[in-house]
Amino acid sequence: MGLEQKPLSTLHEKASYDVADFDVPTGREEEWRFTPLRRLRGLHNGTAQDGGKILLEVEAAPEVAVETVGRDDERLGRAYVPADRVSAQAWSSFAQATVVTVPKETAASAPTVLRLRGEDASAAAYGHTTVVLEPFAEATLVLAHQGSATYADNIEFVVGDGARLSVISLQDWAADGVHVSHQHARLGRDARFVSHNVSLGGDVVRISPSVAYEGPGGDAELYGVYFADGGQHLEHRLLVDHAVPHCRSRVDYRGALQDRDAHAVWIGDVIIRAEAEGTDTYELNRNLVLTDGTRVDSVPNLEILTGEVAGAGHASASGRLDDEHLFYLQARGITFDAARRMVVRGFLGQLVERIEVVEVREKVREAIEAELDRGAAK
Repeated sequence: MGLEQKPLSTLHEKASYDVADFDVPTGREEEWRFTPLRRLRGLHNGTAQDGGKILLEVEAAPEVAVETVGRDDERLGRAYVPADRVSAQAWSSFAQATVVTVPKETAASAPTVLRLRGEDASAAAYGHTTVVLEPFAEATLVLAHQGSATYADNIEFVVGDGARLSVISLQDWAADGVHVSHQHARLGRDARFVSHNVSLGGDVVRISPSVAYEGPGGDAELYGVYFADGGQHLEHRLLVDHAVPHCRSRVDYRGALQDRDAHAVWIGDVIIRAEAEGTDTYELNRNLVLTDGTRVDSVPNLEILTGEVAGAGHASASGRLDDEHLFYLQARGITFDAARRMVVRGFLGQLVERIEVVEVREKVREAIEAELDRGAAK
C-alpha cells in the first residue's frame, strides 16, 4: 500500500501506509513542533529497539466478539490510513491485531473492556485495534492503558449506519511510559460516536483522535480530561473532517497543570469541505494552571471551504485559579487547599461526569484527587 491522496486541505495533506513516504521529523514541522522528539525513544525515526510487550486482557460483553488476528486480516486498515511517520511505523510493525465486532441491530448489555499493560519501557511495542459496529448496533468500549511501555498504535472505529459507539480511553501509564496513538472514527449515515480521552500517567503521551463522515446525519462528540505534573508532556491532536452534508461535531477538552516543566498541548483541527453544507461544529479547550513553571500550547484551527454552514466556531482559554473565587470560598471559612480542590474538581468534573461507566468515572475522580494531594504536599 503506497501513498493515498486526500481531498485538498491545508491542515492535513498526506496519508500513507508506507513509512518511507514520510520524512523523519525534525521538530520544525507544524505537526511535530510541540512534541519532545528526543523523548520518543526512536519511535519517530526508526531507531526504536523492538521487543517490547503489551499484555492484553479482555472483558467482553456477551454480545460482542473480540478476536486476535494476523496482519493479513482484510478488516484491518480499511478505515484509516496513517497520517504521520509514527502511525505508519506502527502499521508496518505490529504482529497481531485485535478486532472487536458488534453484530447488526445488537445492543451490548455491558461495556467491553480492553486492558493493555506494558511490561518494559526499554523496547518498543506496536499495536493495532479495529472496532466494527455493524448497522444499528450499540456498544461501549473501554481502553485502559497501564504499566511501563514505549508504545505506538492505531485504532480504527467503524461505526455503521444508525449505530452508536461510546469509547473511553484511559492513559494511566507508569512514570516512564511513552505512548503515541492515532484513534480514527469513520461514521456512517446517522451514526453517533462519543469519545472520552483521559490522560493522567506517562512521561510522553501523544493521542491523535480523528473523525470522518461517510453519510449525512453523523454526530461526533469528543471529550478529554488531562492532568499534567512536573516533567510530563501530554499532547492531544484532534481532527474532525466534515466531508458530507448535515453532520455535527462537538469537542471539549480540559486540563490542569502543576509543577515545573509540566507541558500540555492541544491542537484542534476542523475541516468543513466544500460539499459539507449544513455542518454544525464547535470546539473548545480550557486549561487551568495551578503553579508556576508550566507550559500550555492550545491551537484551534478551523478551515471552512463552504459558506453554507449551520454553525462553526472555536474557543481556547488558559489561566490560573481565579483569585476572586478562592477569596469567596476562604471568606466562608474554607481553607485555601480545600478551596483549590473545589475549583479544580468543578472545572474537570463537568467532563468526568459524562463518563458513563461508573467504575471508570470513579477511577478518574480518585486519580484527580491523588494529583491534588501531590500538589498540596509540595
